[in-house]
Amino acid sequence: MTTLTIANKVYSSWSLRPWVLMRELAIPFEEKTAPFESDSNWAAFRAFSPAGKVPCLHDGDSVVWDSLGITEFLAERYPGVWPEDAKARIWARCAAAEMHSGFGTLRQTCPFHLGLRIRLNDVSPALQHDIDRLNELWSEGLQRFGGPFLAGATFTAVDAFFAPVVFRAQTYGLPLTDAAAAYAQHMLTLPSMRQWQELALNETAREASHEAAVLAAGTLLADHRHNPA
Repeated sequence: MTTLTIANKVYSSWSLRPWVLMRELAIPFEEKTAPFESDSNWAAFRAFSPAGKVPCLHDGDSVVWDSLGITEFLAERYPGVWPEDAKARIWARCAAAEMHSGFGTLRQTCPFHLGLRIRLNDVSPALQHDIDRLNELWSEGLQRFGGPFLAGATFTAVDAFFAPVVFRAQTYGLPLTDAAAAYAQHMLTLPSMRQWQELALNETAREASHEAAVLAAGTLLADHRHNPA
């Protein structure tokens, strides 16, 4: 049986990627949760992940401990992970890899949080650069391959990689172009995205450093969690 270990849905953007990919493509798996704790999670997460991080996938004696590695592992075993069209597949892999290694200012300035709505204190030039590139990249994919997903008519791994950014745009009200905003709204209607969000909003655990980092980014407008602290 394939097992995917993730952390709290309300906080864990990296966990979202393989989870939503597997849910959307109906790839069977068992889910396990290792909640974030205060300070370092290294020792606890090392019990299941060589890198001491989430997500981590176990399949028989295979251990895959990175979201991009998990994606490629799944692509070798299941159809539909990457686009069938060669040009779309090349673009999708490059866009996913850019998301995997880039957009550092966006990640740092806008920590992942499903429950809160925040008005940012400031949009720095570095953050605006990341937002501009995001708008450019999404618009390029939609125009080249016809939408409504980034690499064509069907959901693939590149959409899974940008799923956390879709939720970040919702949390922080990021300024998106019309095309990018329409894509983000379409993503939010997917069953897997709606399920993840609903489960996140029902979580009762709170981790202080995650909460503080989000509140430091701007003004709290709302807390949509069903069990507010």
